[in-house]
Amino acid sequence: MLLQWFWIPLGALTVLVIYQQVRMYQIHREAKKHEELFQIVTENAADMIALVDVKGRRLYNSPAYKRVLGYSAAELGETSAFEQIHPDDRFRVLEAARGARETGVGKRLEYRVKHKDGSWRVLESLASAVRDAKGAVAKLVIVNRDITERKRAEEQLEHNLFHDPLTGLPNRRQFLDRLQIAFARSRPEAGRPYTLLLANLDHFKVFNESMGTAAGDQILLEIGRRLSGHVRQDHTIPGHESGGSSTEAVLFRLGGDEFTILLDGVADPSDAMRTAQTLQAAVAVPFTVESREVRISLSVGIGLNAPTHARPEDVLKDADVAMRRAKALGGSRCEVFDEAMHTRAVGRLRLETDLRAALTGQQFRVYYQPVVQLATRRIVSFEALLRWDHPTQGLISPYRFIEAAEDTGILVSIGHWLILQACEQLRTWEADQLSEQPMSITVNVSARQFADARLVNDIQDALKETGIDPARLQLEMTESVAAADPKLTITVLSHLKHQGIGVILDNFGTGATSLRALRQFPLDALKIDRSLIGEMQTDLAAGDIVELITAMANKMKLKVIAEGIETARQVERLLELGCEFGQGYYFSQPMEAKAAQQFMRQQIAPTRARGAAK
Repeated sequence: MLLQWFWIPLGALTVLVIYQQVRMYQIHREAKKHEELFQIVTENAADMIALVDVKGRRLYNSPAYKRVLGYSAAELGETSAFEQIHPDDRFRVLEAARGARETGVGKRLEYRVKHKDGSWRVLESLASAVRDAKGAVAKLVIVNRDITERKRAEEQLEHNLFHDPLTGLPNRRQFLDRLQIAFARSRPEAGRPYTLLLANLDHFKVFNESMGTAAGDQILLEIGRRLSGHVRQDHTIPGHESGGSSTEAVLFRLGGDEFTILLDGVADPSDAMRTAQTLQAAVAVPFTVESREVRISLSVGIGLNAPTHARPEDVLKDADVAMRRAKALGGSRCEVFDEAMHTRAVGRLRLETDLRAALTGQQFRVYYQPVVQLATRRIVSFEALLRWDHPTQGLISPYRFIEAAEDTGILVSIGHWLILQACEQLRTWEADQLSEQPMSITVNVSARQFADARLVNDIQDALKETGIDPARLQLEMTESVAAADPKLTITVLSHLKHQGIGVILDNFGTGATSLRALRQFPLDALKIDRSLIGEMQTDLAAGDIVELITAMANKMKLKVIAEGIETARQVERLLELGCEFGQGYYFSQPMEAKAAQQFMRQQIAPTRARGAAK
């Protein structure tokens, strides 16, 4: 019985020992399984998983470190985890690690780590605490994800939001942000002035439409590069390197062919003018695009911040008004905004609004001025002249609205309408047999029309619709339009000549057309500028120029038309010089179609009467 009594406790103790051994074995197996599972997970995970002690020493690094950062396990073991972190980010990481040790809760953060090749990778990291038997944080498990490409994409998206995709310059959105800051700093309590330059390329639409948008983009890239070279982003403006308060110049591309320069800290218009002149000189140097020499000029408007401005955009409006004034004065100029410009700008906006309604409202009219043979006074052609019959202002000359029509984009449509109307009127006159001999109709073509790819087709359509002989239609273009792009001029005029359409070069004698270009242009006639005709009697030089033009044209077998004739003495002198044709108030002012018809009847009546008498 005694042995039995001892056996029972001994048996329980044995069972307890065996149980503990079995339990330890099970725990060991479970731990081993967990370790195996951890190894499987970490070795196959795309993310980098690290185990570090509280001092930042590496205890374990998953194989992903080699793939992402280029370091082997041995190389990682030789350095502290914090040594590879970017110096600017190191403090934040240390603070996050300290917080994880103290609280046992890690937080997500982003930081840069050096790649083995020396570049920096951006990691997104989350730390989790591993506690010891006493509950204290003994280790940290850190899961790192490489987000470098995502960050680059985000930065690129951010860059695209605030930069022009073509030139890489800050765009309108960034400009408005910077302008808002400058506006706030210019308030009386801050007192920091600023000035705005608005630069627009002269005749860029002609280049873009004649050469194509790809060439136009190359032009804009080159202009952006040149302007950038003279407007050093966020640096002092040339001429302000020393002395006084600091100044900054920032270049933006607003879109299209418009660039703007914000001169922060500049109040004197003369300083802005000097900057504008520097930029104009930089742009003026010729360059080549698609084997063609391109010459670009800038029109610059200057707006100054003023106490009367209620919004930041007001100074931009002022600069725009001044820029338009620079263009109206011939381009390649710089103008500073003033109150007189403001008044003109209000009128211009009203004009543009009315102009948009004029075409649909059928407010345009065609007037006709005869071109006569000086010796016989016989009408050889009529020039179709556009007029705008404004509802309240009456008849408006193209001199007042042609630029606005170009800017609003409706000039091409108006030009097409004018060609069609002129051809229809000529058909009516021919049907009424109002001329003893074939007569022509002449239509003016603007630079915008001439650069439009539809011009030739529009003319063909008008001729086909009206049945007019192409030889009876003449297009008239100014010397400046022809000289703007000689290659385009030759191409378009060759197409027109091939169809039998006549071409007249207007305002000749005051422009810059070279004799070589004149020889290459397929022309039919030259029209001597009215200013030379008006000065011919009082200025010997003007008379000599008229004589030279007439002699040269006769040599080249071109007709010569003198415009602006107002006196009988001018007619006599032109005949002496060999000029055969002319037009002007001496013969007739521009007339409506009915008046022109009556004018022709009066001319042919004596001729028919003499014929009947015979």
